[in-house]
Amino acid sequence: MPIPTDIALGAPVWLDLQSSDIARSIEFYTGVFGWTHEQAGPEYNGYVNFSKNGHLVAGMALNQPGMPDLWTVYLKTADAEATAVAITANGGHVFFTHEVPGFGIMIGLADPSGAALGAWQPSGHPGFGLVNEAGVPVWQELHATDYEGALTFYRDAFGWTTTVMSDSEDFRMSTFSVGGDPLAGIFDASGYLGVGQTARWMPYFGVEDADAAASVVISLGGTQLDPVTDSPFGRVSRLADSTGALLTIIQVM
Repeated sequence: MPIPTDIALGAPVWLDLQSSDIARSIEFYTGVFGWTHEQAGPEYNGYVNFSKNGHLVAGMALNQPGMPDLWTVYLKTADAEATAVAITANGGHVFFTHEVPGFGIMIGLADPSGAALGAWQPSGHPGFGLVNEAGVPVWQELHATDYEGALTFYRDAFGWTTTVMSDSEDFRMSTFSVGGDPLAGIFDASGYLGVGQTARWMPYFGVEDADAAASVVISLGGTQLDPVTDSPFGRVSRLADSTGALLTIIQVM
């Protein structure tokens, strides 16, 4: 799929992995998705940029000791300062705001239900260089424990306009859309998240063959949490990578 030229405000603009073992994660993601990697110098704390076919697709940073490894979704903002105010005013928590000179401004936050995410005001780093094909990010959705509360928060803090995709007891989901194109989702996960589990953002990565990719995941030390199953959007499987970070693969059509 084409290189993004203008990612909409409020939409996912970047993903990065907080990993407790950088070398192991590099082995895993280069093996599963065919990514290449480049590690920045100490002035950027050794941040790793992953690329596919020469285009940036994701990043990685060393996780803090004792914290669970996870993928962080960043939503695009044009004004990090104003977004930080809106996050707090609507019940979220801002952990830090950090300028990366020459690249942009980052916000680390959690929404009111505790789901960790980020916001990114781009300057030199516009975000995804390639999307919606095998080996790259194709979708991001919030697995919400408070579905209605999440809809309200993302509308008010990030300016989302949401559209109901389904509102049945078995499947309740809304999408954030711009010009009719769905860019991210909020899924009511209260029925499957266990007691004590917080809401979380789930990244989806495209693959050519979900069954084959799941086998590669296992061979590289990952865990297949759900069997590969058919969905209206492609064959999918929920996984944990080699250090425990959650992700989903989906067979692109």
